[in-house]
Amino acid sequence: MSEMEQNRLVSQNINESTEGAEAASGGEFQVEQTLRPQHLDEYIGQDSVREKISLFMKAARQRGDALDHVLLAGPPGLGKTTLAQIIAREMGTQIHIVTGPTVEKKGDLAAVLTNLQPGDVLFIDEIHRLHMAIEEVLYGAMEDFKLDLIIGQGPSARTLRIDLPRFTLVGATTRTGLLSSPLRGRFGVEMRLDFYNASELTKIVTRSAKLLNVEIDPDGALEIAKRARGTPRIANRLIRRVRDYAQVKFKSISGFSIDSMTANEALNLFEIDSRGLDSMDRKLLTTMIEKFDGGPVGIETLSSVLSEERDTIEEVYEPFLVQEGFLQRTPRGRVAANLAYTHLGFPLKTLL
Repeated sequence: MSEMEQNRLVSQNINESTEGAEAASGGEFQVEQTLRPQHLDEYIGQDSVREKISLFMKAARQRGDALDHVLLAGPPGLGKTTLAQIIAREMGTQIHIVTGPTVEKKGDLAAVLTNLQPGDVLFIDEIHRLHMAIEEVLYGAMEDFKLDLIIGQGPSARTLRIDLPRFTLVGATTRTGLLSSPLRGRFGVEMRLDFYNASELTKIVTRSAKLLNVEIDPDGALEIAKRARGTPRIANRLIRRVRDYAQVKFKSISGFSIDSMTANEALNLFEIDSRGLDSMDRKLLTTMIEKFDGGPVGIETLSSVLSEERDTIEEVYEPFLVQEGFLQRTPRGRVAANLAYTHLGFPLKTLL
């Protein structure tokens, strides 16, 4: 049987293998939760953020007070939700999780706020997508720990003020610029999470492999880390998929080891190249080079040609491509950098 046929059979069998292995452990979501660090000393990377958060939490505990409101910014998958859960656990309180788009009415937010206990953490993911009317309710809750509601309509309407316990609002956003100034100004702590380097991701992959009871050598962990786009969530997803590949390849649920060759074979099968670019990344860059002479090209044009939402391009694909030097944002539009040409095998663009 040729290598291509073997790879095709592996690809066909991976889904079946994945379902069986992860059903036994409670499903994909439970596996993902298991891989999340539970305490700050288990949280790998983001050293500056961890040091500051640790200091602020220690000071708040010494005062017997709630931690000040925290705004966490950065691309998806860098650990903002995990950090919010760690904050609640380290402070010995409960965490209440909502997402910005799901809070549609003031009553929804009021129900959440009035159920908080002293010191509790309210985590709002995608906080930049809150409606303006909801934001205005948050102003008083964050600053004065008061909830102002209007009861009734017309001449009979009256204002009801409810006292709230001192709580900590942790907001997560991928688009800091979309936050209104009044809301952003009410956060006492504002921190940005950056992409991880290969060394940090190697530690994360090694830790996750241990939790999954998968043996992996340092070279195999590094190979996965280099292709994880600087993102722990992607690193954890890749180690699970490489595990599936190795499980099918070696016809064993356990008793195999992932080395660099096995990791490389698996990731090539999944169309993730040596720089972490997937098929959509390459399609985006190739489209810019072939159809628009490398740019500049507007984001709306790219969205239309690729049949992909503008927000998805801006929030999912562009941050990594810009960070790694494959793409440039200019006032006139997006431009493919020289690195994109060389990596994809195109001759460099000559300037006239």
